Formats: sequence, C-alpha cells, structure tokens
Amino acid sequence: MDLSNLKPAKGSIKNRKRIARGQGSGRGGTATRGHKGAQSRSGYSRKPGFEGGQMPLYRRVPKGGFKNINRKEYHGINLDTLQKLNEEKNISIFDLEVLIQNGLAQKKDLIKILGRGELKSKIEVTAHAFSETAITAIEANGGVATKI
Repeated sequence: MDLSNLKPAKGSIKNRKRIARGQGSGRGGTATRGHKGAQSRSGYSRKPGFEGGQMPLYRRVPKGGFKNINRKEYHGINLDTLQKLNEEKNISIFDLEVLIQNGLAQKKDLIKILGRGELKSKIEVTAHAFSETAITAIEANGGVATKI
C-alpha cells in the first residue's frame, strides 16, 4: 500500500441525488417537490416561525410587561472605583470629563455614583445622580457631591 492507491473504505462514499435531470433519472418531472403549491415553485421560502399553518409560538404566548418610554438609564460607578483612581492617579476632583478620560463612562451616559466600597479620601464628585449611601460616604470624609 502506498499513496498512489489510497481509496475510501467500501460503502463510505455515496453518490448524491441528482434531481431534475430528466425522466430517465427517476427524479425528473416534479423533481421531488410534489405537485403544485408554493413549495414546488422556485423562490419559495418559509417565513421564520411558520409552523405549517398551526398558530405559531410567538402568537400563542401572551405579551408581557411594557417598556417605559420615560425611563432614564444611568451608568453606575461605585465608590471603590473612585477610591482606586484616587490612589493610582492622585485624582481628587471627579467630573464628567475625568470619568470619560479614564474609561469609566461614555460621553452620552448619565452617570450615577453608587455606594459600594470604602472611601478613605476627600473627593469632589460631579454626576447626574447619587445613591444615599454614596452621598453619606463622600460627605463623611469631607468631600462634596454635586448633582448636575
């Protein structure tokens, strides 16, 4: 045995069905598509979610809840993150520009300062919203929390 006479194992390779190649092939005429109807025509594609005429799942299941169009989505930043920045980069005044420059927020974000973590230094923070625990922690160290 060498590379010139390698063959796949007997029975492992099957010829594919060649449909619509004339009556003599046994698969001519309707070309295995049946008679008439949308599925026999070219260009037919079933809608996503179609279940053969049965009421589809997306219509059987009831709609739930609602979307509040007036909801304000805040981007939360915790006190431990501000403390870490204060220690590493010696920043004590946190406004929108500083937060954006350090990758903590995007330009269009509404920022809310949250109270997770321990604050050890005096900082000034300017943001759109604050949690109550964040305000008490900032002011306990002599800092200032300013709402925009």
